[in-house]
Amino acid sequence: MRTAFTELLGVPHPLALAPMGGSAGGALAGAVTRAGGLGLLGAGGGDPDWLARELPLVAASGGPWGAGFLTWAVGAGAVERVLEHGARAIMFSFGDPSAFIPPVRAAGATLILQVTTLEEARRALELGADAIVAQGTEAGGHGSVRGRSTLPFVPLVVDLVAPVPVLAAGGIADGRGLAAALCLGAAGALIGTRFQATPEALVDPAITKALLDGRGDETERSRVLDIVRGSQWPAQYAARTLGSPYLDRYRDDPAAAAEARDAYAADVERGVVPPLPVWAGEGVDLITDVLPATDLVARIVAEAEEALARASATRSPRRPRRRRRPRR
Repeated sequence: MRTAFTELLGVPHPLALAPMGGSAGGALAGAVTRAGGLGLLGAGGGDPDWLARELPLVAASGGPWGAGFLTWAVGAGAVERVLEHGARAIMFSFGDPSAFIPPVRAAGATLILQVTTLEEARRALELGADAIVAQGTEAGGHGSVRGRSTLPFVPLVVDLVAPVPVLAAGGIADGRGLAAALCLGAAGALIGTRFQATPEALVDPAITKALLDGRGDETERSRVLDIVRGSQWPAQYAARTLGSPYLDRYRDDPAAAAEARDAYAADVERGVVPPLPVWAGEGVDLITDVLPATDLVARIVAEAEEALARASATRSPRRPRRRRRPRR
């Protein structure tokens, strides 16, 4: 499955690990890279201690790897530090990345920009993105409150930014989703939630269990859990998570969740709620086992090839054209 994305990054498979803040550590990103995808470290805001621990793990993967940053939260020093370790790609999400592009260019790394609206896609094109991630609202974790669903959004972005390669993101959790992304015109897929259910992911066991038990219709986009955690996420972004008693309590009045910050912290301490919200996309139903990341990449690729072969086999054979008899 050679695509513009695999050619750009020099990877065998059109698949990238979503740089999920905190959970996509060096072991997970490195495993995805070794399996032939693009492993992206979830560098978030660029915590120095976290990077010091995780960067050596992914840098030892032996293949192309990168890191993803929250544009609104990161500083230039963290970006430069990752580039010094040999990152081949840097991805920015949620905010204006203009100030961070020069060091990426100077290092010769691939610039990947994630977009959630067509306005953001136009801006990414203006900024010279080498690849663009089109994130639909089915995605787990954060996204624009003005976003659109993956199925209609991806082809619109593909048409708008061509020939820049696009990765589809949002609700993709198996090879059929990857195949669908390719059929929409994308050059690959960025997959997040599914990779949280791997031994390499930096997630609490309670979160792994919640993902295995979770259902897509139990996920919800809201700002409540950011507010109750005292998170600094900007108001234009909501997060898709599995259910929480705090969501139930403050769904109709998110601003009031600020009153419960102490109670929430106490519940986390007592183990009543997980240490972090259970970020989960609508494809969470497709997570039925915990699989090593290298095996998971191989499974997804095999499923995608099978799905594309089935789609090709269902095409109606073209009828031979009748030869017209010459007029006498």
